[in-house]
Amino acid sequence: MHNWIIPIVFLPLLAAIIGGLGNRALGNTVVKTITTGALFISCALSWPIFLAFFNGSMTADVVPVLQWVQSGDLTFDWELRVDTLTAVMLVVITTVSALVHLYSWGYMDEDPDQPRFFAYLSLFTFAMLMLVTADNLVQMFFGWEGVGLASYLLIGFWFRKPSANAAAIKAFVVNRVGDLGFMLGIFGTFLVFGTTSIPEILEAAPAMSGASITFMGYRLMTMDILCILLFIGAMGKSAQLGLHTWLPDAMEGPTPVSALIHAATMVTAGVFMVCRLSPMFETAPTALMIVTFIGAATCIFAATIGTTQWDIKRVIAYSTCSQLGYMFFAAGVGAYGASMFHLFTHAFFKALLFLGAGSVIHAMHHEQDMRYYGGLRKKIPLTFWAMMFGTLAITGVGIYDLHAGFAGFWSKDAIIEVAYARGTGVATFAFWMGVFAALLTSFYSWRLMFLTFWGKPRWIESEHIQHTVHKTPEEAGEDTTGGYHPHESPLTMLIPLGVLSIGAIAAGQMFAESFLDSAAFWNGSIFYNEPLIHAMHAVPWQVKYAAFFVMVLGLFGAWLAYIKDTSLPGKFVEQFRLVHQFVYNKWYFDELYNFLFIRPAFWLGRKFWVIGDQGIIDRFGPNGAAWVVVKGSAAAKKLQSGYLYSYALIMLLGLIAAITWVLM
Repeated sequence: MHNWIIPIVFLPLLAAIIGGLGNRALGNTVVKTITTGALFISCALSWPIFLAFFNGSMTADVVPVLQWVQSGDLTFDWELRVDTLTAVMLVVITTVSALVHLYSWGYMDEDPDQPRFFAYLSLFTFAMLMLVTADNLVQMFFGWEGVGLASYLLIGFWFRKPSANAAAIKAFVVNRVGDLGFMLGIFGTFLVFGTTSIPEILEAAPAMSGASITFMGYRLMTMDILCILLFIGAMGKSAQLGLHTWLPDAMEGPTPVSALIHAATMVTAGVFMVCRLSPMFETAPTALMIVTFIGAATCIFAATIGTTQWDIKRVIAYSTCSQLGYMFFAAGVGAYGASMFHLFTHAFFKALLFLGAGSVIHAMHHEQDMRYYGGLRKKIPLTFWAMMFGTLAITGVGIYDLHAGFAGFWSKDAIIEVAYARGTGVATFAFWMGVFAALLTSFYSWRLMFLTFWGKPRWIESEHIQHTVHKTPEEAGEDTTGGYHPHESPLTMLIPLGVLSIGAIAAGQMFAESFLDSAAFWNGSIFYNEPLIHAMHAVPWQVKYAAFFVMVLGLFGAWLAYIKDTSLPGKFVEQFRLVHQFVYNKWYFDELYNFLFIRPAFWLGRKFWVIGDQGIIDRFGPNGAAWVVVKGSAAAKKLQSGYLYSYALIMLLGLIAAITWVLM
């Protein structure tokens, strides 16, 4: 079964190569069949591996692929690591990716460039699989950069759309900032440990606890510096506060891309990396405090913004940013199992919410503004129920005494409890931020549901959407009033919604005990803090029910504002205009970065262009050479009289000069 890892990883790459090179020569159907089939095969091979680790019938192993680099002291091979942590990521990546491929059959059906899209999807999946199976940091970085490249290609897939190009560039540039930290962390780790092998580094890490270095006259803790640099890389990939600005703009890509990026691939890479290197992070208390604080701050920051957005995909995008904050502060307090458990459950319900939103957008002829929705639950009932299950999962609906709940109830509530159990100052801060974020999560999630599926059908009276959808009444098809009739999505889009709904309902309850309470399940693939998990189960009942209480409160608030009295949101905005404007404009991070970095960079670029490029390089380079040629040609032209006696005289003078030089 260990050898199954090779086809799991390389089938998506093979499909991407065939689809990308074959492109339109093979045709839409052939390329879609090859790429989707390859992902379903990878998925079918991944689940038995995961279940084998789940049952305890399989142990960790490394599968060699080829010798890679031998340069002085730097030696590493291309090897695929298979352990519990890898198995968890395999099922998350291949399951969501396979369903996204199938979903895209319906969603992208009218796109003229489908082969390229499906090839990019498969390339994205391969890069992520390379990342999670890496046995050394360089191999991990290869996958890390691969998902960055694939995200650039997919976010900017509609390259004729200026906003999509800008979003792709933004994602690429912001991630380069984080990747610089990751690279420095890898360089520093090699310098300290003399290897890039992850098992060797993790084995030697405890002995480095307390080690320090001198830098610019200051004494710094070695492991803290290394882990902070590595975490900066995770901040970029997983869109944590400060390097989060690319994530909402990534919505410019097709909706299946949003689901793949947010649920299974790129944004989970940072969480995976921190958990993979958890024994290393455990020797760096300052770094863990920073991870906890940044995660908790991101959690609440993104949740506040989600309450004000009108674009259905952006609401879910900020929800992803917030949920990633939960995962990071869980890792920061030492509960790496809880962090991975939330990553696992989040993949199902977040993919479900994104693909459900795509189904709504498909039904509304690509309209994404929720102000033009309303009353859709009777028009698209299957999509409605899928979104309902996803909402129940993300808001954490469940009751402890009954030991029953949706996926998010088991994983998110566990993170809140473990932060309280940790008891440190930063962990307590994370606990309160997690509870408040749970309140906001419930509010914006039910706000989305009420605006979309309940209330008056605002698309009937909206001139905006009628103009967008139909130019003439006859084009409406169903009647002659010009009214648009939303329709349910095709079967290729509904089947993935059904499968993911099962995950959103049952994934938490089925696997909670293994992820949270079983050190044997993890079998050394992460650092497992057993006393902390015992403390988590012993927290007061008020803590256990805190997330449930705020979930109900958020639901009630959304119902009150968007069903009972729809004038309340307007009154709130009027009363707290500055606060609303601050949150609606995403805390002005884009404007701040534009002032601090973008404008100075453009100013500096213009100066280099005008003074350096034009004034120096061009002036003394190509332009200077051209000037010399022109002037030299003009002078030479004057010597070309065309008379034979002039040329004979010059030759004679030259001959006399040569003889004189030889004689002298």
